[in-house]
Amino acid sequence: MPAQPSSASSAASPVPPFDPGDPLGLDDLLSDEDRAVRDTVRQWTADRVLPHIAEWYEAGELPGIRELARELGSIGALGMSLTGYGCAGASAVQYGLACLELEAADSGIRSLVSVQGSLAMYAIWRFGSEEQKQQWLPRMAAGEVIGCFGLTEPDHGSDPAGMRTYAKRAAGGTSRSSGAESGGDWVLTGRKMWITNGSVAGVAVVWARTDEGIRGFVVPTDAPGFAAPEIKHKWSLRASVTSELVLDEVRLPADAVLPEVTGLRGPLGCLSHARYGIAWGSMGAARASFEAALDYAKTREQFGKPIGGFQLTQAKLADMAVELHKGILLAHHLGLRMDAGRLRPEQISFGKLNNVREAIEICRTARTILGANGISLEYPVMRHATNLESVLTYEGTVEMHQLVLGKALTGLDAFR
Repeated sequence: MPAQPSSASSAASPVPPFDPGDPLGLDDLLSDEDRAVRDTVRQWTADRVLPHIAEWYEAGELPGIRELARELGSIGALGMSLTGYGCAGASAVQYGLACLELEAADSGIRSLVSVQGSLAMYAIWRFGSEEQKQQWLPRMAAGEVIGCFGLTEPDHGSDPAGMRTYAKRAAGGTSRSSGAESGGDWVLTGRKMWITNGSVAGVAVVWARTDEGIRGFVVPTDAPGFAAPEIKHKWSLRASVTSELVLDEVRLPADAVLPEVTGLRGPLGCLSHARYGIAWGSMGAARASFEAALDYAKTREQFGKPIGGFQLTQAKLADMAVELHKGILLAHHLGLRMDAGRLRPEQISFGKLNNVREAIEICRTARTILGANGISLEYPVMRHATNLESVLTYEGTVEMHQLVLGKALTGLDAFR
């Protein structure tokens, strides 16, 4: 028979009480530093976002975005998992915890941080020249410069290889290249669509076809020929700046190109980094909606007692809690693999596909518990649900991640 624990050891390690806010005891997986990062971001959102987010969402704007960016920089949330150049050098798990707390406030706030750090800054940090890194990353980490990432086009989203934006070499020019790239200036022409931060960005990382293959370009947004009109009339991500990028023969020096990558490996590598954050962030939206439903169920009375006392409501709450905390556990597992250098793109697809899909279902179920109140901005549920409809689509649709996993499972490519 297996040995039984002694009564002394059992007494020394009592089983903690059940915590409805952490039913699996996932906090035990976190270090003190992890909790400090999480709590810092949670407190910032409580002070700076939650008192105003319903108003911002209803108005369809994010006022004071530059001030918010500087504040996020001051707490180390911008490019936080990158090292050097003023970045915090946090772990992947800590970055994920920050994404969860930001999206528990609103997906638009997490998108601001994700695009800044995981797309624009990551592209420069991973593929840029030392000069590009020194020029942009410290100011972006501090929130002094906002960045955007131009990949999606009006006619090409899930198939970025078909992009039409094109960069050609100009005859002559005034190149200031210092070795990594030589030749004439670049002339960049095309359009990008659904670009978060576009209208307020000081720098854009734009991907374009060239005669050498797909290349990335670091584009100052004050360059002649660059415009970023804001996209209006959105019913999702309303507290977020979303724009079109118009590039009308934007002339760039030879060294504006990211020197360390050619081909789709560049933008797809950036997207993997951002998708990882979404696996965490979507669970923040789910958590906020679940907590709103749980609190409501304990106080809303029908037929003489709180609706949380009815079997059907308890079944909904139990199912929501199971999927929420399974999703957080999955995100934490992916974070540990990323920190160990062992996280594969297929595993990121696993997390993004599962967690966003389950988060939407949690929000919809929470809305049913709140009844008609569920559609009111006095509660976060409908706001999170509509935001997640965008999160479900951007940085890889459900279908794309299903096909990524399908190819990995079968060895057969069903994309074409």
